[in-house]
Amino acid sequence: MAHMLKIRLQRVGRKHEPTFRLVLTDSQNSTKSGRYLEVLGNHDPRHKTETVIDADRVKHWISKGAKPTETVHNMLINNKVIEGKKVNVLPKKSPIKKEGEASTSSPQAAAPAAK
Repeated sequence: MAHMLKIRLQRVGRKHEPTFRLVLTDSQNSTKSGRYLEVLGNHDPRHKTETVIDADRVKHWISKGAKPTETVHNMLINNKVIEGKKVNVLPKKSPIKKEGEASTSSPQAAAPAAK
């Protein structure tokens, strides 16, 4: 069975000095497994100008059905490789619970103390 191809970032570099590879990989591979099919570029978040993307290869793989992750999608739009709107990748905010409020799923409320 053929799995879906993903274009994602793979972290490389030293501790506290992150750099990323833009890689084509099988969606079943974990992000830290190190397995990839092709390196499509690299990105250094500490130096905004140091993002190198092989636009021809990225467009080739997207045409073959590879899906970029949301962060990579935004990066490709920034570097004018593809056109479209950026995607919000930040997590949705949830309301902050106050101390006095008891949630319905707490173990104390669900199970009365039996002696």
